[in-house]
Amino acid sequence: MRIVKLRIPDDVDLKDHDISMIIASKLYEEGKLSSGQAAEMAGLSKRAFIELLGRYGVSVFSTSVSDLESDIKNA
Repeated sequence: MRIVKLRIPDDVDLKDHDISMIIASKLYEEGKLSSGQAAEMAGLSKRAFIELLGRYGVSVFSTSVSDLESDIKNA
């Protein structure tokens, strides 16, 4: 896993956990990471990550028709 350093201005009122979660949830939302990978990036269990997604404006459910069809096929 890569480590990236970010320079966040002092006046940005976010905890380190929130910054990790924002980045992980965005990468998950864009399909760049699976929920398990995003959870690991955020330092959470997969269940905890999924439970917190709504707080960051990300849905657990895919909006792609092909993803939904694939999910139905694999159910």
